[in-house]
Amino acid sequence: MKIAFIGLGNMGGGMAANLVKAGHEVRAFDLSSDALDQAKDNGCKTFMAAKDAVKGVDAVVSMLPNGAIVNSVYDDDVIGHAPDGAVFLDCSTIDVATAKSVNAAATAAGYEMVDAPVSGGIAAANGGTLTFMVGGTKSAFKRAEPILQAMGKAVIHAGDAGAGQTAKICNNMLLAVHMIGTCEAMKMAEKLGLDPQTFFDISSQSSGYNWSLNAYTPMPGVGVASPADNDYQGGFATALMLKDLRLAMEAAEGSDSAVPLSSRAAALYEDFCGAGYGALDFSAIIKTY
Repeated sequence: MKIAFIGLGNMGGGMAANLVKAGHEVRAFDLSSDALDQAKDNGCKTFMAAKDAVKGVDAVVSMLPNGAIVNSVYDDDVIGHAPDGAVFLDCSTIDVATAKSVNAAATAAGYEMVDAPVSGGIAAANGGTLTFMVGGTKSAFKRAEPILQAMGKAVIHAGDAGAGQTAKICNNMLLAVHMIGTCEAMKMAEKLGLDPQTFFDISSQSSGYNWSLNAYTPMPGVGVASPADNDYQGGFATALMLKDLRLAMEAAEGSDSAVPLSSRAAALYEDFCGAGYGALDFSAIIKTY
């Protein structure tokens, strides 16, 4: 297929490269000249304008920083410029309302579109092992699925437009609560005189089992290898976790959902990021304790 890829940052660059590896012709656009140079090295054709990149394509994939940019790009550069019949896949993590409104605009113009935010981080983007949570019609999902499979290990249809974003922000809201609880328990056990590795050996095989402990241990030298063993470099940045938590809090307010634990988690990450730790992996919040 001929695929336009808009947004070649830490995640998008690796995703576009994996589409090339899968045999697709990728027409890439980004505002960064360095990102475009890397995309060219990875086998993409590069363009200086998004409108040019989407000409003659079968699909458009976007990976952008926020909802306002997604709305602007699709409104100004994609809808009406991509060929009739192209399918749109927005893999950005944005608010549910914007995901629905952009989808509605694309649908009104005769296109099919899905929101397909990802889970897995930079390493998974580079390795092609992302998980995609997809919102859109069954028809749009069917068209998007083989494209997403070239970039991930799991592609799950979550429901109608906006459902992918709902799944993403609720998943990461839960992840934030799990990580903070794991950090509190590990540090309390240590302060009470229990060896951290011993605590890991016990809790990871009992009712305290959870992904943050078992697969992403936040204490260096304990449990599995994780960003904690690399001074919290790489992984999923605290600033990105905070972005997702802000989206979750906005959605909670809009849906009249009670989220007291998640609200507290959001406040803790707000403080941690404000203290200058936004670039560190989100598991670095253990430093708070």
